[in-house]
Amino acid sequence: MNVPVLIGAVPLLTVTSFVLEEGYKITSIASSNFSQMTAPTSKSIKVEALLIKESRALRPLLETMALTSRYMASTAGPLMKFNGLPVVAKNGVHLDMQITSLVFTQDNTMRDTLKVSISLVNVTRSQLSAILGGALDLAVGVGTSFI
Repeated sequence: MNVPVLIGAVPLLTVTSFVLEEGYKITSIASSNFSQMTAPTSKSIKVEALLIKESRALRPLLETMALTSRYMASTAGPLMKFNGLPVVAKNGVHLDMQITSLVFTQDNTMRDTLKVSISLVNVTRSQLSAILGGALDLAVGVGTSFI
């Protein structure tokens, strides 16, 4: 069963790849040869999905969320300072994400299908959203471990 991924308000129903990459700060322990990971420092997500037949109509919504047009950026930009895009997937809820790359591919073998590749990075807006995102990640992780 293919579990959908929700990016902002856009449901991606045919996800072919979902990659979550997290980076951590490593600190040396004084007067020893050991190091310890102390805090997460970065989070990025790469999603590949297929927009089949009618779902190709989601392309403008994805472009709007990526603010690819300067007109869209001027109207939606002020709202982005308060929060980013939520990404909801089986492996967690990731708040304050922002699209950094959006690639649409169409070929001759699947004429009624668009392949979309989306890259997102975490841009934390506030400490509260970071705590809420961590709590939601934990809740989804515990809840889906039984599925």
